[in-house]
Amino acid sequence: MSHDLFQAARAAMAKAYAPYSKFPVGAAIRTTDGRVFSGANIEIASYPEGWCAETTALAHFVMGGGGDIAEVAVVAERMARVTPCGGCRQRLAEFGRPDTRLHLCDEKGIVETTTLGAMLPLGFQGDILK
Repeated sequence: MSHDLFQAARAAMAKAYAPYSKFPVGAAIRTTDGRVFSGANIEIASYPEGWCAETTALAHFVMGGGGDIAEVAVVAERMARVTPCGGCRQRLAEFGRPDTRLHLCDEKGIVETTTLGAMLPLGFQGDILK
């Protein structure tokens, strides 16, 4: 089942707008009820003021009604095992759980599966702000 999530991330990567870095990235999120939301990185001339693939996927997730995130896949065209940047790790942690699966991919498929908690062990927790 995770292979189709990789395929959604790869299809999103093909739509990336990365004229400055030439580093297309795609991400896909699957909710526990099976919905998939994907996104690509989008750069603008005021570099680096664009947004990451994970951010775009999260925006689609929120606009699609949100839910519980079961797993995430991230793929980059020119990297054997891309990981979310620090900001995206925190963004994903906002909507996921420490045990949410995170698939790190290359262009052919999943290379490694870890968790959001392993990627951001001491991330901010929103409940302390309430």
